[in-house]
Amino acid sequence: MLWIEKYRPKNFEEILGQDHVVAHLKKAALSGDVPHLLLTGPPGTGKSVAVECLAYQLFGDRMEENLTIIQTADLFEQGKKYLEGDERYEHLYKRDQSLLSNFKNIVRWYASIRPLDSEFRIIVFEAASAMTREAQQGIRRIMERYSRTCRFVFVTSRPSALIPAITSRCLPFFFVPIGSEVVGKHLHAILSMEYGNNPPLSDDETDLVIQAAAGDMRKAVMLLQVSAGEGCLGDLVRCSQTETGQIAQAALTAVRTGDMQSAVRRFETLMIEYGLTSREVLHEFRTAVRREYNDPRLATAIADTDYTLTHGNNEYLQLNAMMARIVAEVFSLPG
Repeated sequence: MLWIEKYRPKNFEEILGQDHVVAHLKKAALSGDVPHLLLTGPPGTGKSVAVECLAYQLFGDRMEENLTIIQTADLFEQGKKYLEGDERYEHLYKRDQSLLSNFKNIVRWYASIRPLDSEFRIIVFEAASAMTREAQQGIRRIMERYSRTCRFVFVTSRPSALIPAITSRCLPFFFVPIGSEVVGKHLHAILSMEYGNNPPLSDDETDLVIQAAAGDMRKAVMLLQVSAGEGCLGDLVRCSQTETGQIAQAALTAVRTGDMQSAVRRFETLMIEYGLTSREVLHEFRTAVRREYNDPRLATAIADTDYTLTHGNNEYLQLNAMMARIVAEVFSLPG
């Protein structure tokens, strides 16, 4: 069994490293006063599982009837093929209508379902940034109509991709990257439960996994299982030598020559075409920088950007500002 499923949190108390957010969600669940929500933050920080815990706290055994999760990334990437292959939408899918019309019909149908033993039901949009602007506009109107009996929850790593008409109607919660100490404690606990007093990885080897995960608990647990089962810690190094790493290297080259337009285009490629979050892009860029430079000005610019991204600022704006700063402070040519 995959450890990411075996050790997936089942209640609020098992969600690690997000005490502030969990406290607010628990309070909302106990009072029953839950608004529309926008959950943002890097992958593997507990966004989706927090929604599940909230729904269970609210609905108990009625959770499945009162909770609908729509995987918007799969839906908008695969189109009608996805709707045709998912049995949940068999009675709703209309072949002669567009993907957008089908999507709005599906959302409207689920929003109109009467909640069971509750004042409202919940619809969750996973990877909400994958929705087109037209789809988001359609959801806005549905939110207005069914807000009394339905709550909408948007989960995304790229909140800037959502239109203001959506974000202004939601209470935002930002999930921070999980600290190395918290990740390490959890990984050691897993090794203890799986192997007792004879774990296959040393503390130093476990630290390598923690560093490779970069605050992503799901990735950390997955890498731990692979490393413990097959002894392939060397693969953690090779993971950084990817196609996305090559694009980040090209972005660095563009920054070095002062070609901001090319650098911005490569960063946008990583985020839009490859689906990386802003902090994942920053990690790739930092890796490229470390291979060529040991300049404190570069380290400071990257660290400052990492901090601002961690606190939920607009990712495109902050990454562009970082590149402009580096060009001005590090690679500017003497006049």
